[in-house]
Amino acid sequence: MKSREVVSRTRNYATIVYPESAPANWQEILADMHIPALISPVHDKDVTADGEIKKPHYHVIIMFGGVKTKKQAKEIIDKIDGVGVEVVNNLATYARYLIHQDNLDKAQYSASDVVAVSGADYSAITYIPADDLNLIGEMLKYINDNQITSFAVFTNACANEHLDWLRVLALKKTSYFFMQYMKSMNWSEPQIFDKLEEDN
Repeated sequence: MKSREVVSRTRNYATIVYPESAPANWQEILADMHIPALISPVHDKDVTADGEIKKPHYHVIIMFGGVKTKKQAKEIIDKIDGVGVEVVNNLATYARYLIHQDNLDKAQYSASDVVAVSGADYSAITYIPADDLNLIGEMLKYINDNQITSFAVFTNACANEHLDWLRVLALKKTSYFFMQYMKSMNWSEPQIFDKLEEDN
């Protein structure tokens, strides 16, 4: 009796799309399939080991509701002329790679340019606790650089300019910390700003 070949299945697959060969409306085609997906910013600054600029391309992650075979994933990827079908072993790590977030030796791209399709949530997928600490450091620097002592002014700045900061401020229970920090700046302002000037 022949043993049946085991076909591996998983939920998440990735591919590369080259704008020069894909349909002009490939992102709409993907959205119309109602499968959650993440589309990187166009990678137009990547270089080869020899220093040559790579062809502009997009990295795309497709996230199925249930497990699929590589063949089933390819049927979807073929509709957008994706090149290759790669199993995504770690969704968060691959999603962060869409902007080279953890690959500082590579060209850096903006998270705000990632396109999330059919309910995919890029921030939730890529979140790691260490990110919050980094963001809090950025927020404190912004407060000091702009001499902000009003919580309302800072909250508006987060809402208008830095939605990733707003997430930390509103959802991570850091409001009290920042309110107290800015409140203390009101009475220790000369000391703080004198110290900043010395450091610079």
